[in-house]
Amino acid sequence: MLKPKRTKFRKVHRGRLKGSKKKVSLIFGDFGLQALEPCWLTERQIESGRRVISRITKRSGKLWIHCFPDKPITFRPAETRMGSGKGNPEYWVAVIKPGQLIYEIKGIPKLIAKQALLNASYKMPIKTKIILKV
Repeated sequence: MLKPKRTKFRKVHRGRLKGSKKKVSLIFGDFGLQALEPCWLTERQIESGRRVISRITKRSGKLWIHCFPDKPITFRPAETRMGSGKGNPEYWVAVIKPGQLIYEIKGIPKLIAKQALLNASYKMPIKTKIILKV
């Protein structure tokens, strides 16, 4: 799974999921999957989307992943008393703002690319949009 090799701090603050939609154009590829809502994407969700895309495209073309899970999410054990600090890191998430690209692909036909990105969007917990290079 995706996670950073090293971090400066083990635990981070939760932060806020706010932000407005920004105008984003494709950087590397011809087709992309764009987020329309803010969310935390877990390492498992990113990986499942990548696996769907690579399976449908039969590993032809090139795939870019534009998000990386670098924020640790902590949990406290069940039925523990208040106090005694923050819990241990359990999994990692990528902070996704509205308008951010998640995946980009290039070098495959339009129909296959659209089907691959559509199936990857089913794995995402948010609304997404498929964008094309103009």
